[in-house]
Amino acid sequence: MPDSVDFSRKLVLVLGASGYIGSRVVAALSGSPIYRPVAASRRSDPGVDATKPDNVRKALRGVDYVVNCIAGSNQAMLRTTEVLCEAARASPPMRIIHLSSMAVYGAATGTVREDSAPVPPMSGYGQAKIDCERIVLGYVRDGGDAVVLRPSCVFGPASPQWTTRLARLLRAGRIGDLGSAGDGCCNLACIDDVVAAVMAALNAPDIVGSVFNVSSSVDLTWNEFLTAFAKALGATPVQRIAPRTLRMETKLLAPVRRIAGMALRSPMTEAITPSLAALWSQDIRIDCSRAQASLRLPRTPLERMIASAVQHERGLTQAMLS
Repeated sequence: MPDSVDFSRKLVLVLGASGYIGSRVVAALSGSPIYRPVAASRRSDPGVDATKPDNVRKALRGVDYVVNCIAGSNQAMLRTTEVLCEAARASPPMRIIHLSSMAVYGAATGTVREDSAPVPPMSGYGQAKIDCERIVLGYVRDGGDAVVLRPSCVFGPASPQWTTRLARLLRAGRIGDLGSAGDGCCNLACIDDVVAAVMAALNAPDIVGSVFNVSSSVDLTWNEFLTAFAKALGATPVQRIAPRTLRMETKLLAPVRRIAGMALRSPMTEAITPSLAALWSQDIRIDCSRAQASLRLPRTPLERMIASAVQHERGLTQAMLS
């Protein structure tokens, strides 16, 4: 056993450790003098299945905290949350940090705080996140210690949904200035800020059962973000997308592109779904004042977020060409 291993550090079980957020949480824990990660991921270890009670009960033995970053299907998220909370009732960790999403607000508009009610229509994903939160808060009512974080659109180097996907579409000229269809509020959560919120929530006092919004951008429209991101990527001139073109993309071409995308990796097969287009026009502002007060949530400036993401994108391009 290496002498450098510090067993005085608190053990933190990270479920979904190979995912985008989970892998960054593991990296932050690894560099911490206080915590030591226990990475649990079915992708890296087929024997780790967080939907199976025996596996989770075994994984909980001896750990101090749990961070639930499980993604995947709606059923997988629900089952994992159920199994985790049931196992934790028998062997409670000091705290569970559960990653939810701004999707729980549905079609809400205006400023939304943690106590804002969801507004239909709800996506299947958003409803699953609501159901998962109910399970976690039920665990709290039974005497457990848990905290829920609701990140907005998680942006950063290699973010598959909000960085690499949008970069491909911008470079292909399929999105850009969307006109009135892009005037919705762009709620980006820098990955560094999300990880900082997780780390702070592990031992912050007086937050048992609390729910926190986590977002970084303020008063930013999708048009403003997409234009700035495109210019930083060198995807210029920034395309101006006509409303008719966007409607055709979402209503007619999206199903075809999704099928083609299963076989081909190309920006021309990237589907612009109706739900994505709806988000671009949704005037929803995520209020993070509670997280700023209780977790000292940092808010990385847009310029720094974009610069970091673009640097990573360029590194990937150079690696492919070399």
